[in-house]
Amino acid sequence: MSAKASAINFIPYIDVEKESARWEQVYKVLTEPKPDIIPTPREIVWKRNKSTLYFHPAKEKKYQIPVFLVYSLLNKPYILDIGEGSSVVGGLTERGYDVYFLDWGSPGYEDNEITLDNYILDYLEKGVKRALRHSGAKEISMIGYCLGGTIAAIFTALTELPIKNLILATVPIDFSVGIVPDKWLKGLQKGTLNFDRLSEVYGVIPTEIMYGMFRGLSPVYVSPWVNLISRAHDLEYVKKWRRMDKWTKDSASFSGAAFKQLFNDLYKDNKLLKGELTIAGKKVDLKNIHCPLFVFSTSRDTLVLEKQSLPVIDMVSSEDKTYEVFEGGHVSLALTGKFSISADKWLSSRSQEI
Repeated sequence: MSAKASAINFIPYIDVEKESARWEQVYKVLTEPKPDIIPTPREIVWKRNKSTLYFHPAKEKKYQIPVFLVYSLLNKPYILDIGEGSSVVGGLTERGYDVYFLDWGSPGYEDNEITLDNYILDYLEKGVKRALRHSGAKEISMIGYCLGGTIAAIFTALTELPIKNLILATVPIDFSVGIVPDKWLKGLQKGTLNFDRLSEVYGVIPTEIMYGMFRGLSPVYVSPWVNLISRAHDLEYVKKWRRMDKWTKDSASFSGAAFKQLFNDLYKDNKLLKGELTIAGKKVDLKNIHCPLFVFSTSRDTLVLEKQSLPVIDMVSSEDKTYEVFEGGHVSLALTGKFSISADKWLSSRSQEI
């Protein structure tokens, strides 16, 4: 065989049609407007200031006990209802649960004095009361995701409302560890790094600063581009990618007073873990949680480490408690359908089938 023939044999095969489709999709992503996010069918049942409580009825109701979803204050909540095939809300309604979903909204400057106390007692507690009245149910199951899980745990420890079940997904409880760079964390703990002035200057932390903080702290804002280029020939994947990309760039603003509490009481002093956190003058003791508890983390989480979540299992008084780790990342847990599948597997026997 001649050298020329040998070289020809080693020319790599290129699927021209596949490559053309792939780069055409990349071009569209870069040039077309962001996609619309179509929520699971819903109605508004309660509003307070910027916050809205949505009701998503089950497609075919199977369970008497509805679900109440709580998401983080740091990002917009539609990541849990980001479109057909990727929606936690949709996955739960398809499995027979009525779902109530609290959208905190983005505070304006006039909301700069809203504290975590206000969010927990004036918004979340009143929202749960409204959901109970609207549903006619005697009990409700609460699901908290990320910082929404922290808030849900605090709320459940304080409230006298009938919380039947509690699910905490990728929940930070121990704030002495995490994704914050070590120098930042040590600076916060020693008091040499302080965000009080930032809160005081802005009143409400703008969306641009919130976006910049998360972009600097997590590869979730970088690695998706690698995935897009390698899988852009898959049109269904591109649809999901574009919705996810829109969410990562669509940050919420944050009340200055709540921002201070978050960094001082939780990150700096780790008061929740130590049992020293107070909300409206009441000490938050997670031992007051007696309901069935399901906690799960993800194996490749770059936002909330597993060791931040683990302590809650030993801190509660629940006799029925489960802890699991799922393969995946912080956000992919919601997008791949694992969240609703796992929640249903645990909840179904604890939700009074009709």
